[in-house]
Amino acid sequence: MGPKYLRLLKYMLLSIGLCKICAAQNDITVSVFTVTSKSMTVRWTGHSGASSYKVTATPKNSPDTPVFKQFSGNTVMGSVNSLMPNTVYTMRVDAMDSVNVLSSAVTEEITAPEVPTIHQAYSKQSDSITVEFGEVSGASSYILRAQTLDGEFFSETEVNKSNRTVINLQPYTVYSLNVMSVNTGGRSQPSLPVLTRTVVESPALNTTSPSNDTIHVSWEPVEHAVLYSLCIIMEGSETRVKLNTTDTAHTFTDLEPGTTYCIKGTAWDSDGNMGEDRTICQITRPTSPLEVAVSLTPGRTLGMAVSWSEVRGADVYLANTSTYQNCSSNVENYCLITSLYCGQNLSVTVTAHNQAGPSSPSQPEEFITFPCPPESVWVEEAEAGMCSVMWGDVDFADFYIAYVKRDDGSEERCNTTDTVCHFRCLCGFTFFPTVFAYNQAGPSLPGPVLNYTTIPCCPEDVTVSLVSTETLDITWSAVRGAELYETIAADQRDVIHCNDTAPVCALSDLSCNSRYSVVVRPCSEIRGCNNTCRAHTQETAPCAPEILNITQTSESGVLVQWSAANTEANYTVSAVGRTDSFSCHSTGTACEITGLPCGATYELSAYARTTAGRSLPSYSHTLETEPCCPKSLTVEQVTQAMTQVSWSAATGARSYVTSLTSPKGQAKCHTMDMHCTMGCITCGTNYTVTLEAISKTGHKRECSYLGFSSSACCPSSVKLYRMANNTLRVYWRSSDSLHNHLADLYGTSSNYTCTPPMGSNYCDVSEIVCGEVYTVVVAPLAQDGTKITFCPRRMYSVSCSGNTLGMVIYRGKRSVD
Repeated sequence: MGPKYLRLLKYMLLSIGLCKICAAQNDITVSVFTVTSKSMTVRWTGHSGASSYKVTATPKNSPDTPVFKQFSGNTVMGSVNSLMPNTVYTMRVDAMDSVNVLSSAVTEEITAPEVPTIHQAYSKQSDSITVEFGEVSGASSYILRAQTLDGEFFSETEVNKSNRTVINLQPYTVYSLNVMSVNTGGRSQPSLPVLTRTVVESPALNTTSPSNDTIHVSWEPVEHAVLYSLCIIMEGSETRVKLNTTDTAHTFTDLEPGTTYCIKGTAWDSDGNMGEDRTICQITRPTSPLEVAVSLTPGRTLGMAVSWSEVRGADVYLANTSTYQNCSSNVENYCLITSLYCGQNLSVTVTAHNQAGPSSPSQPEEFITFPCPPESVWVEEAEAGMCSVMWGDVDFADFYIAYVKRDDGSEERCNTTDTVCHFRCLCGFTFFPTVFAYNQAGPSLPGPVLNYTTIPCCPEDVTVSLVSTETLDITWSAVRGAELYETIAADQRDVIHCNDTAPVCALSDLSCNSRYSVVVRPCSEIRGCNNTCRAHTQETAPCAPEILNITQTSESGVLVQWSAANTEANYTVSAVGRTDSFSCHSTGTACEITGLPCGATYELSAYARTTAGRSLPSYSHTLETEPCCPKSLTVEQVTQAMTQVSWSAATGARSYVTSLTSPKGQAKCHTMDMHCTMGCITCGTNYTVTLEAISKTGHKRECSYLGFSSSACCPSSVKLYRMANNTLRVYWRSSDSLHNHLADLYGTSSNYTCTPPMGSNYCDVSEIVCGEVYTVVVAPLAQDGTKITFCPRRMYSVSCSGNTLGMVIYRGKRSVD
């Protein structure tokens, strides 16, 4: 023995020792393992110190002697025999050593009932065996055991009493059968076996009824069968027909139509044992229906009623036409065919049906259907308001009726043998023509219902008005049949469209000074637009003129010129100011506005007018007349070469240009003030005085005034000479000899004046006081005798020489005071 097996042995011994140690720790217990009619087997737990076990069976409530049996110390299960069936025993197990009882355990159980005895076992079905046995006392049920001799099949079936059947067996097979009785304790030993063979299978009959007086029976060969028996009986009859055959088919003839027959088939084995039987019922086919009649169904649907006499054994009847329409009934002896085709000559047959199949068809009945409805139907409108509904010829039709219904509910009817009917078709209506064909069978189904809509009516109260210079407003009353209105305005250059569902339209952005032809066309989705409506003419307002030029023709007049493409138009030009307005008129392209005041501003525009209306005004132009001249103007000489010009305010003037003009030259001054200082004036010269008033936009007005003459020239080279007798001579040079001069000497204590004759260039002043500084001024006299005040002054110092004049010394010039 190798090390591997030694280790395994050690483990086993160790396990046994542990089990004994555990068992020694508790008392033994006992339970019944199994019972039979005369034995009971118990099992117990081992005791560590026991060398043997004693099992004692003591009948309870019985004076019978107890039965016991001794077992070795290594045993834990044992049986006690020679017991009484169906008896309660107290089973006691004592664990003992060589002297004492170490531990005990007790339980109770009843033995099984007595073993039953099989009286007989027989098979009438190929898959079962019935067992009859004697019932025993105390048994609550029984176990039927069946098994094949080769042991491949084994079954146990629990039953409650005798004469019970074991099922799920195989045909023509030998089985060994036993019976065991059962109570709460267990089951008895099996009874003595009985061998029984199951019978052969029944033939699987298949039946048909080829005709209404025959039934054909057939079956597959049955294994182990050598002969077959058939028995047929009519339902409700006691008469039977029996036959034996080795074939697997047979036909029964001369039977009643529509009658149910039941056929029982049995197979026999080679030992002459009758096998399982099987019964099948078959009904023969019904006879053909008689008294078949065909009639029209009431109403407008295309159908017919088929009736017949009742046939025995029929479950359902089927009526067929030669055009493959049919109807059926399983209750009444009539049915309705509603899906007939029109325009046909039909034959109708009826067959009766049951589970066996149909009967032969009945004798055919002839039937003519309604004519077909006209397939091709159309409407023609040869002229407005007169229509014709037309259709193609229909087979089997004798005459036609056409119905024309209008959408307002009215209807026309036409009866004709022709294929056309005429009717009035006013504008704006929808018509629904339908045509029926008739023959002796009645009317056809309705033909196609046409939907013919006439063209919408033309509006009669169309009003076209010019609501602005280039916009036409067109209104009218809604008309029948119109879903949309198309308004068209056309002139020689373009076409304007307006589509709307409302009976009003505004056509804008038209050409000015144009004659438009306006047509309102009512339209419908089905028929389109009515192109026969009358046109209306409307002229648009003239085109607005365009001012090309404005020319001032006079102080109070302007010429206005414009361009315009209007024909036969009158033009008006308006000048509108803040407080007044002026205008002029013309049929041409220019006119003059007169009487305009100076210094005024006007908005100038022009418009044209024709019989159609007035145009839009032209673009405005600002007209500004020439400014007014100042009412007064004065010229004042300030110095010999400078003047001061002043004037009154001028309406419309913003700036002024003042001019002093002479052959010797011109002086100008441009100012926004109402005065101006001008230099470079030549003394002793006659000047022309003019003033140009200028507006803020540059308009100018020339104003002329009285001339201005500058003063005489101041003498030059003024000198002072000492003369005798305390007299001083004043000398000068003069530019002309046409003016008188005046010489003045101004001293601190005395002043002196001398006036020489005209043309003289000196004068003497006597009785001069010496020792003075004198200012000497020589000035010409104006024509009115006044002295010119702006001539220069010279200073001289006059010393004394004793009582007379001394030296005269020039001290220089000084400005005018």
